[in-house]
Amino acid sequence: MPTGYLTPEQDTKLRRWERWNRNYFIFAFVALVIVLVFSSQLGLSSGDDWGSLGFLLAALIAPIIVLQLRLACPACGHKIGWQAKLMAPDQCKICGTFLRAKSSSS
Repeated sequence: MPTGYLTPEQDTKLRRWERWNRNYFIFAFVALVIVLVFSSQLGLSSGDDWGSLGFLLAALIAPIIVLQLRLACPACGHKIGWQAKLMAPDQCKICGTFLRAKSSSS
């Protein structure tokens, strides 16, 4: 299986996805903690009724799923989002491309 590296343009695109993914995850985590800690004071939860709290939780989590679904290997286009966590995987399982640009020192 031939393996290669990303071009600088492909690498830039992938690093942009990683930045968006990481920054949104941090935002959503902080927002989720605030919402859950202060939900009763904010009037978002009342006993067994999730109402607006459930909607707010879904609205915070949905973009994480969308970001994962959008990530594709820049070399072959195969969706690799579920292989990723906060960062892209090291290598595409389909085409074998290393998901980093080849450094000039190598």
